[in-house]
Amino acid sequence: MRGIFVTGTDTGVGKTIIAGGIAGALRDRGIDVGVMKPVESGCMVVEGRKIPSDALFLKVMAGINDPIELINSYSLEKPLAPSVTAEREGIEIDTDKILSDYKKLKKRHKFLIVEGVGGLMVPIKKGFFVSDLIRLMKLPILVVIRANLGTINHTLLTVNHANHLKISVFGVIINHLSKDDGLAEKTNPGVLKELLNIPIIGDFPYSPLIIEKKGLLIDLIKKNIDISLILKQL
Repeated sequence: MRGIFVTGTDTGVGKTIIAGGIAGALRDRGIDVGVMKPVESGCMVVEGRKIPSDALFLKVMAGINDPIELINSYSLEKPLAPSVTAEREGIEIDTDKILSDYKKLKKRHKFLIVEGVGGLMVPIKKGFFVSDLIRLMKLPILVVIRANLGTINHTLLTVNHANHLKISVFGVIINHLSKDDGLAEKTNPGVLKELLNIPIIGDFPYSPLIIEKKGLLIDLIKKNIDISLILKQL
């Protein structure tokens, strides 16, 4: 079994959209793909139950029947770093449980897409960061980045830190979060291509309809992301 870990330079960069779209595109190719969102913060509470919307979106896009409790080991209410909101909610995050759920999903599918929370240095619990989880899972990472001003610095910091930790980075996807591209959005891709020693495997356009129209999301993934590089992780 092989897989990838989708991380980002920050929160709100579109990791879930990209991860879900890739899962749907791989499924359309007949690949048995599973998904996992180990920890999700900012969950809505409905009738006393926390709803992990990101994990549910990934599950729908992958078209799988895995229990949501396996896909999402921990659902947290407040939109804060997991270590902070878990402490406020009286929840102790057990990394052994996360890894146990991960191993169960590995046995169920040929390929697994794991989506992190925030970026590499987001604390999952005291003294344990997203980067530590990636190292334990032994997965290469795909970094989703913003297109706008500031992304050059954030991207280089993320990739350089991953290299320092000996985490394999196989690609970057630029995600446009607004329809109004300025000069930074137009020039950043070219600058990053010169500065990075890894490929930019996609330049994903802004679309306000991709959450509701999942077929559109998959089509955009196929047109704007080099799926062949992801298939090499199989």
